[in-house]
Amino acid sequence: MTGGAMDVLPAAPAAAAAEPEADEEADPPAADSPPAPQVSEPRAPDSSRMQMPPGNPLLLSLTLQELLARDAVQVELIPEKKGLFLKHVEYEVSSQRFKSCVYRRYNDFVVFHEMLLQKFPYRMVPALPPKRMLGADREFIEARRRALKRFINLVARHPPFSEDVVLKLFLSFSGPDVQNKLKESAQCVGDEFMNCKLAARAKDFLPADIQTQFAISRELIRNIYNSFHKLRDRAERMVSRAIDNAADLLVFGKELSALGSDTTPLPSWATLNSSTWGSLKQALKGLSVEFALLADKAAQQGKQEENDVVEKLNLFLDLLQSYKDLCERHEKGVLHKHQRALHKYSLMKRQMTSAAAQNREPECVEQLESRIVEQENVIQTMELRNYFSLYCLHQETQLVHVYLPLTSHILRAFVSSQIQGHKEMSKVWNDLQPKLQCLFAGPHGAPSPPRSPQDGLSPH
Repeated sequence: MTGGAMDVLPAAPAAAAAEPEADEEADPPAADSPPAPQVSEPRAPDSSRMQMPPGNPLLLSLTLQELLARDAVQVELIPEKKGLFLKHVEYEVSSQRFKSCVYRRYNDFVVFHEMLLQKFPYRMVPALPPKRMLGADREFIEARRRALKRFINLVARHPPFSEDVVLKLFLSFSGPDVQNKLKESAQCVGDEFMNCKLAARAKDFLPADIQTQFAISRELIRNIYNSFHKLRDRAERMVSRAIDNAADLLVFGKELSALGSDTTPLPSWATLNSSTWGSLKQALKGLSVEFALLADKAAQQGKQEENDVVEKLNLFLDLLQSYKDLCERHEKGVLHKHQRALHKYSLMKRQMTSAAAQNREPECVEQLESRIVEQENVIQTMELRNYFSLYCLHQETQLVHVYLPLTSHILRAFVSSQIQGHKEMSKVWNDLQPKLQCLFAGPHGAPSPPRSPQDGLSPH
C-alpha cells in the first residue's frame, strides 16, 4: 500500500508559512476533538525530492489474509494492583510480530491514540472504549479489554500505522514511562502530509469525480454499518439466550436431583404398598448429570459465538465507525479550514480594493499586499491538504472493502457453531432418552410407553 510511498523528510522549520488566523473567525476547539495537525509548514513539499514510484500509489494490493497476517496482538488482564485510593487495571499486551510482551494501562492507550491522531489525521484511527473512573465492575472491565484488543489489532494491521515508530514503541517499549516516550517520538516530526512524498501531487492520482465517489462511498458504508449493527445486536441476543438456556438447564437438572433426593417419609395410606414413588425418585436423581452436561454444551456454544461471531462483528463495526469519523474530520477539519482561508482571502482582497480606491498611504497598502501574499500561501497549503485528505480517504475506502470478506468468516463461524452445538446437544438428549424408560415401568416392572394426561380421563 502506501508503505512504499511513505518516506520521512526532515522536519520543516516551525516558522515557515504559518497560517494567520483572524481572532474573530477562530472556532473554539471542541472538548473531545482530536489534536489538530500542525499547520506551520512550507507551501509545498520539496519537489526536488519527488521520485514517483511505479504504478498508481493510490491503489491497494492487499487481501484480507495478508492484512490479518501483519500481526496478532493479545490483550489480557493482569491481577489488579491496589493504589493509594483506587485500584489500577493493567493489561498484558503481546505482539506476535514484534515478539514482545509489555504492560500497559488505559491511560497509555489514550496517549497512543492521541499520537496516532496527531500523526495520521487523514486516516482511520479507531476510537477507544470509554473510561469509567469509579464503579468499574468485572463486566465493564472485560468489555473494555475486548474493545482495547480490537483497537490495537486494527491499528497494528493498518498499513501506514504498522510501519510507524509510534506503534513499535507502544508494542515493544518496556521502559518505565512509555507515555513520554510516545510523545517524544512525535515531536518536531509533523503529520503524514508533511512526510509523504506524494502530498504535493495527490490531486494527480485522484479521479475527476472524486467528490461524487466520496459521497457514494460514504452512503454505502453508512448503510453497511447500520445493517451490521443490527446483525451484531441479534447475535448478542442469541448468545445471551444460549447462556440463559444453559443456566435454565442446569437449574432444571438440579431440581430433578433435589426431587429424587427428598427424604420426607411417605404415609402408608398414601402409598398403598406401591413402590412407584421410590422408583421414580431413584430415576429422577440420576438425570441431573445429563442436564448438567446439556447446560455445559449450551454455555460452550454461547461462549464460542461470543468470541467468533460477536467479537468479529464488533471489530468490523469499529472499523466502519472509524471510517465515519474520518469522513467527519475531513469535512469539519481540513475542508472547513480551506473554506475559511478562502473567505479570509476574499475579505483581504476587498480591503485592498477599498484602500486603493481611498488612496491610503503606501505603507498601509504594502502591508495589505504582504498579508494577501501570505494568505495565498495558506490557501495553497490548505488546498494541498484537502486533496491529500481525499487521497487518504480513497485508500481508506479501499481498506474497508479489503475487510468486507470478513463477513464470510463470521457467517462460517456462526453456522459451524450452530451445527456443532446442536450435534453435541442432540447426542446428549439421545443418551438421556433410554434412562427415562424406568419412569414408565408397568405394574410388573415392564416398561410401558408414557401416556398423555388425557389418556384414561374419560367422563365415563
